[in-house]
Formats: sequence, structure tokens, C-alpha cells
Amino acid sequence: MSPDTTRRSDRSRRAVLAAARDLVVEVGYPRLSIEAVARHAGVGKQTIYRWWPSKGAVVLDAVRALSEDETGGITLPDTGDLEADLKTVLRATAVEFGDPALSALLRGLYAEIAVDPELAMLYREQVDRPVTEAKLARLRAGQRAGQLHPEADLALCLDLLYAPFVQRWLLRTGPLDAAFADALVEATLRAFAPVGDVE
Repeated sequence: MSPDTTRRSDRSRRAVLAAARDLVVEVGYPRLSIEAVARHAGVGKQTIYRWWPSKGAVVLDAVRALSEDETGGITLPDTGDLEADLKTVLRATAVEFGDPALSALLRGLYAEIAVDPELAMLYREQVDRPVTEAKLARLRAGQRAGQLHPEADLALCLDLLYAPFVQRWLLRTGPLDAAFADALVEATLRAFAPVGDVE
């Protein structure tokens, strides 16, 4: 593939993902169609189907693209202070989930994942696993630094940190604000504190 073709393909891909994000907000996930995405992105329908098998796969890729940094990776802050870093991440997540555009995109994707096992598998592999690994890497660093119990179950630690957050967002049972984010971090770190640090 020539450099010009590669650049064109990359531009088209970005246009499709942006169109999918825009249209989910505008019309909602149930009314989103590949035809509308193609029109909005200025590409042919066949171009979309060449890269993605379904609208769910397009939306999945749009979500995945939002979670990556400029290098295509996922990193969490590591200032050496695990509590401060987790609060920074969870506060930023609260802001992101409070954004109507991202919230609509995620709700549409999660609804589709619930009924499409193949899309659920792709989500686990392409979005959930890399994000979870980045979070676990930060927790491992905190554990090595003595900020978590040496025998702490880090997967369980993540579940306790994020499950109440996702439940509140999904069911709209309360605000996702800095106070809630901080309370979750503090409660989780207390539960997994090193011996002698539990108040």
C-alpha cells in the first residue's frame, strides 16, 4: 500500500469513527445505521464493511480509539503516590462518563454487547483487557512500593474500585463526581492496606 493510500485509509477510518460517535449522540444507538455512518463520513458503505462487520464493531472501535493515547497505548499516571494517582484517574473517568456524547456511545455499545457474544468477546480483547492490564500494572507498582498489602488480590481490588462506579453510572442512582471518586479510592485502599496501616 502506498503512503498516499495509507493516509487516505487512515483519514477514512478516523472519519467513520467520528461519524459513528456523532450519530450515536444525535439519533441514539438503536437508530444508528451503517448507511448513515457512511453518508456522514463521506465514504462508501463497502468501505465500512471492509473494516467492520457490524455497527456494533464500528462503535467498539470508536470507544477503543478514545481509550488510547497518541502512541496507541494505554497508560495511567505514576507519581509514586497510588492514592493520588487513582483519584486522578477515577475523577477523570467521572468527567468522561458524565459527557453525554461518551455516555451515549458506551450505553449503546454495552446494550449491543449484552446480546452479541462475538462483540462481547471483541470488547474483552480489544478494550477491557488492555485497560485492565494498565490498571493492574499501576496497582502492582503500588504493591511493590508498599502501598498495598503484599498479598492483595489486585483483580478484586479493581472490581471493588470500579464496580460501584459503573453501577451508579449505568443505573443513574447518583452523581459521578470527585467526592464519590475519592470515596471509592479511599475505601478500596483501606480494604487492601498494608499490615499496620489499617485505621
